[in-house]
Amino acid sequence: MAESCRAPRWPQDLRVAVLLPCYNEGAAIGAVVAEFRAALPGAQVYVFDNLSTDDTAAKALAAGARVRPVGLRGKGNVVRRMFADVEADVYVMADGDGTYDAQAAPRMVEQLVTDRLDVVLPAHALVPGLAVTAGAALGLLVNFAMARRLVFRPRAEERRD
Repeated sequence: MAESCRAPRWPQDLRVAVLLPCYNEGAAIGAVVAEFRAALPGAQVYVFDNLSTDDTAAKALAAGARVRPVGLRGKGNVVRRMFADVEADVYVMADGDGTYDAQAAPRMVEQLVTDRLDVVLPAHALVPGLAVTAGAALGLLVNFAMARRLVFRPRAEERRD
């Protein structure tokens, strides 16, 4: 059986949330939502719309995502809102522009669960015409570090009481 077709190796009751921060991603968000829904059929897909002036929210909703508006501009505000609003066991965060391969998500979730990891970082897909700067890469690391501080807590066996 092909790897993309095999059943995932994690508990059936594992709550997986796909979090997509967006600003004017109307051109791509419908396909991105559909790809993550296909790759992780049991997951809830959330689009956090950061004051878009295009049809991002409508296209995300039409594709089956739960859409949440975020009234304060900036990705940091969106990331804080995502982790404050969504309860899940595993969070998959990607961009709404399609630069991440949704088909890699099941393997990443499996690795996270199986190896008892705190975070798994994906590689950005190379998209012709899309400039990924050093600043954007640093921003990704800062976002994950912030999320870790806000969300992750030591496991019981790791706590020092």
